[in-house]
Amino acid sequence: MSKQKTIPKITTHVLQEMKLKGEKIAMLTAYDYSLARILDDSGIDVILVGDSASNVMAGYKTTLPITLNEMIYHASSVMRAVTRAFVVVDLPFGTYQGNSKEALNSAIRIMKESGANAIKMEGGKEIIESIDRILSAGIPVMGHLGLTPQSIHKFGTYVVRATNEDEANKLIEDAHLLEKAGCFGIVLEKIPAELGEKVTKAIKIPTIGIGAGSKVDGQVLVLHDMLGITQKFSPRFLRRYHNLTEEIKGSVHSYIDDVKSVNFPNEREEY
Repeated sequence: MSKQKTIPKITTHVLQEMKLKGEKIAMLTAYDYSLARILDDSGIDVILVGDSASNVMAGYKTTLPITLNEMIYHASSVMRAVTRAFVVVDLPFGTYQGNSKEALNSAIRIMKESGANAIKMEGGKEIIESIDRILSAGIPVMGHLGLTPQSIHKFGTYVVRATNEDEANKLIEDAHLLEKAGCFGIVLEKIPAELGEKVTKAIKIPTIGIGAGSKVDGQVLVLHDMLGITQKFSPRFLRRYHNLTEEIKGSVHSYIDDVKSVNFPNEREEY
């Protein structure tokens, strides 16, 4: 599908209007100029410069090791490619938890040095002081509830969250708290579809699901997962739209064969 010409730039206001109209929001991750440009040209609504870069770009097992400087580097690369999409950047682990002043400084650095449109933070009541301080500076904040990968060592597993009544009730309370604070949207990760629908109906701001069912306001996937560049990560919610690993390998094998057989370069490719 071609880029939507009617909306020159996606904003928080546009995302809110999409929820009100029942128009689903399409969101994908990107971490570099070239792929971000392809996503923007394709008409994606929101690009998340996720701390998942720690996994797919740097090869770490969790999202915890990536630094603020590295996130700013990735965000800056993406921003140079984008004209239409709304770009959200993850605040990495250790840059906002337990210290609202540091949280504000981290958010300001991302906004000033990358030119991003918003930041995203994991958690509810426990980080509300940091959210309030960042919002008071006029920086848009997207929340993130359910499975929060930065808390992997606390939970010890990536299983579905909020399957019991107490945790589900806390998630709903946190969603209301984030909305009241002024967040423009919330990512809901790996929770029961019924709960995803309940939260979406309970709040007025958009919800973006990743493993949260179809009744949320939009969906997000990690680009490298949905394109089949990564292979080992295969949760139920992931739909692979391509198998780029095999395509890239095939191209590289052909290149190797052509080089070794002196088929590349040929006469037309020489000066």
